[in-house]
Amino acid sequence: MKSVFVFILIFVFQQVLAQDIDSAGPICAANKTTNWNQSLIINPNTSNYDITYHRLEWTINPNVTTTSIAGVVTTYWKAKSPMNTVTFDLKDNMSVSQVRQRTTNLSFTHSNDELVITLPSTQSIGVLDSLSITYSGIPASGGFGYFNQSTHNSVPIVWSLSEPYGAMYWWPCKQDLNDKADSVDIIVTHPRYYSGSTEYKTASNGVLISETISGANKITHWRHNYPIPAYLIAFSITNYVAYTNWAYEGTPQAIPILNYVYPEGLTTAQSNTPITADLIELYGDLFEVYPYADEKYGHAQFPWGGGMEHTTMSFMVNFGRSLIAHELAHQWFGDKITCGSWEDIWLNEGFATYCEGLTIEALDGSNAFKSWRSGKISNITGSTGGSVFCTDTTSVNRIFDGRLSYNKGSMVLNMLRYKLGNTQFFQSIKNYLSDPNLAYGYARTIDLQNHFEAQSGMDLDEFFADWFMGQGYPSYQLQWSQSAGQVFIVVNQTQSNPSVSFYEMPLPIKITGTGGEIQWLRLEHTSNGQLFTQPVSFTISQIEIDPDLELISKNNTVVLDVLDEEDNDLVVFPNPTSGFIQIQTANGIELKEISLFNSNGQLLLHQNAQNLFIEMSSFPTGTFMLQVKTEKGILYKTILKE
Repeated sequence: MKSVFVFILIFVFQQVLAQDIDSAGPICAANKTTNWNQSLIINPNTSNYDITYHRLEWTINPNVTTTSIAGVVTTYWKAKSPMNTVTFDLKDNMSVSQVRQRTTNLSFTHSNDELVITLPSTQSIGVLDSLSITYSGIPASGGFGYFNQSTHNSVPIVWSLSEPYGAMYWWPCKQDLNDKADSVDIIVTHPRYYSGSTEYKTASNGVLISETISGANKITHWRHNYPIPAYLIAFSITNYVAYTNWAYEGTPQAIPILNYVYPEGLTTAQSNTPITADLIELYGDLFEVYPYADEKYGHAQFPWGGGMEHTTMSFMVNFGRSLIAHELAHQWFGDKITCGSWEDIWLNEGFATYCEGLTIEALDGSNAFKSWRSGKISNITGSTGGSVFCTDTTSVNRIFDGRLSYNKGSMVLNMLRYKLGNTQFFQSIKNYLSDPNLAYGYARTIDLQNHFEAQSGMDLDEFFADWFMGQGYPSYQLQWSQSAGQVFIVVNQTQSNPSVSFYEMPLPIKITGTGGEIQWLRLEHTSNGQLFTQPVSFTISQIEIDPDLELISKNNTVVLDVLDEEDNDLVVFPNPTSGFIQIQTANGIELKEISLFNSNGQLLLHQNAQNLFIEMSSFPTGTFMLQVKTEKGILYKTILKE
């Protein structure tokens, strides 16, 4: 989802797998395991079968004050182990009147939010079977409403929003993030009219098969022929006006963008929705072709404080560009590949949020994209803790934490882009989306990491430990001096949260000269007190840490001339030298360690302070940096070898 204005705590039944809700989720076989790739907590009573198909027939009347639902849900499944019973998730307040397997009535129990159906015989592994559940009731409230009724412009509207745990509130389903129905038919019967000529339309997933008039009712049939989890199946009923935009218009690849909007908002919607076509084409270039290109994409307006990326038709409070970009991006990240646990909700939300930024970069330019990153960093660093990894999947507020799941998740992707480079970054994502073990299924963070590593050749364990599992952010302290055509830079960092001892990350540095010259450095910062040297052909006036805001950091400092060549506490002679140097200190300062680096920052020797002589004759001519650790701190001297 794009945004959430409602704050709630959700009751999580003991059988649920950790799952997601979007503000606008099988695991890839991998040898690598990490301490955050935790085992999924699933409902063991629904894990023994694989759903292949749902036929969802619902009767709903928006014209009454309290809207109920009556339906017949026909489910096809294959047994993964011998089965005598089959279990569905369904809230206890819903009433099941009948379960039939073809012409046979089946016995069942309904308690503890589980519908347990006794099969007429043991179903063998791999055997396809089906049954139909007839039920009705007034869905209970929970989460973001799940099954909702309100009005717009005095006209009723009824809609669903099931993320993360809400499908079971209004239909019998398998709710865990471990299975998707391969296809669904959604058939909704409702009154044709609200009043007079105000006619209802139903929006839903997939392709519109038919709208049939039956007396005073309308029967709307949608069909979706792609795998879909329970929480993404949705409907909305009101007096919509429909119109179509097109992506790749006029080409054999043309994709319809079907918009269901309120009549009172038609003019505004028609002005704003055409950008969707440009974004489908942009994301097609960056990632891959729209995943449901042979069906549709679309929007259905609804009166909720944000958006929800129901597969092939996002439900939208309005048609602002950032919301369109976010919900559209979910069709790749969240719908095609769904987070395999709500612990990994950033795989949905972090990606969709970053696509908002990519949209700004593509349409508004690099400066606007930099401003976008600035806002994200400011929000992320507004608190000193917090992990992208969702630590409490019982809390909808935590799952959809805007600072962590959305903004920090998006900036972690930006840092991966900086670390890997554009080519490797975007190719890794393409590989992730096309992975046959993940496509139209589920993924965990380790699956994404594996693709970044396979494409780049990098080991990213430390990166994901720091930035995905770890909390907080670094603050960098840079000290520098310039001598003999070299800049000498020492970088330290402090951490805002003790969960991370050191954030390893390439550090972008901008050097500006007195004549306006510019030189960029990329410092591979792996430890505190690390010395970097670099030839510089101009007089430096300023050094900046990450001025383009590629990284998550805050309170960075740059200190000029801290590496004081005239520090009277440290005396080195002869300097220049052709043979040896001797080290002395004034004022009785105790020396502890001595290190010598060449002009490339390579450590040449390290010794304790009992030996105050360094033999330089074996080293080539050039500039060296001497680092001396004392009881007062670290002192530096530039050494010239003749």
